[in-house]
Amino acid sequence: MTAVWDRPVAMLGLGVMGAGLAERLLDSGTSVRVWNRSPERAAPLGARGAAVAATPVEAAAGTGATIVAVADGEALDGVLLGRHGVLADGGYPGILLCASTVSPDDVPELARRASGVLDVGMMGNREHARAGQLRLYVGGDASVLAAARPLLDLLGKQVVHVGPLGTGMRLKLLLNLLMGVELQAMAEATELGVAGGLDRQVVLDAIAHSGFAAPVMAFKASRLASARFGDPDFRLRLMAKDLALAVAQAAGAGLRLPVTEAASRTHQAAVDRGYGDDDCAAVIRMVGAAEAVGER
Repeated sequence: MTAVWDRPVAMLGLGVMGAGLAERLLDSGTSVRVWNRSPERAAPLGARGAAVAATPVEAAAGTGATIVAVADGEALDGVLLGRHGVLADGGYPGILLCASTVSPDDVPELARRASGVLDVGMMGNREHARAGQLRLYVGGDASVLAAARPLLDLLGKQVVHVGPLGTGMRLKLLLNLLMGVELQAMAEATELGVAGGLDRQVVLDAIAHSGFAAPVMAFKASRLASARFGDPDFRLRLMAKDLALAVAQAAGAGLRLPVTEAASRTHQAAVDRGYGDDDCAAVIRMVGAAEAVGER
């Protein structure tokens, strides 16, 4: 018989992925408690039956698991260790799942304050999250993973134990590295083609249907063709953050990643130009003479 998760779950952070996870849990009949720094994001989930909490610690109270999906390490520290944080006044007896993409070195520190911690690298988009079709790469103790497995099986079509705490984040960062580099390469190839007189749509169709294209390139081709970067699947500032984390991890290991370093600089320049809250495909605005992309 397939195990069923039958305890309340707290979902902290209701961005694209966090909201999708909360919807998936509600659809499965799970009791869900939600919190978000901007309370208006919690309202639609409250209307669907989620209990809306005023603070992270209030959301986590009485739950069997807490999932944290916030933007970065600073936000993670605030949610867990800040005023009204889940771990601010003591430990958390349930399973704490860090689904925020942060430095792998930050994750083991959490285990000192909670009895069971897993770091979960999520691969997929908002629709995958809503449908329980994510791929989940998990770091942490095997016994904690076994206890959390019924919950993770609700959220993902594949759950892979990568290794000890921090390894889920390490794998997530290198996968996001590939996505950032692939998108920038596709943007550069597209602008080179357009500069040479080729039709933009023809170029993007050729790339998307070629043997060189990864699924993410085909998925993002329509954004590059239409220059519609609002309602982001993955914000550009988050990609810039993840590329910077990958570069820092490489430096700590004594490695140089020249392509990743270049992509990191380009993405940070795009954030500095004010494109950080656009979809990550907006990196094309920084390519060559295509600065005006999005104003066509």
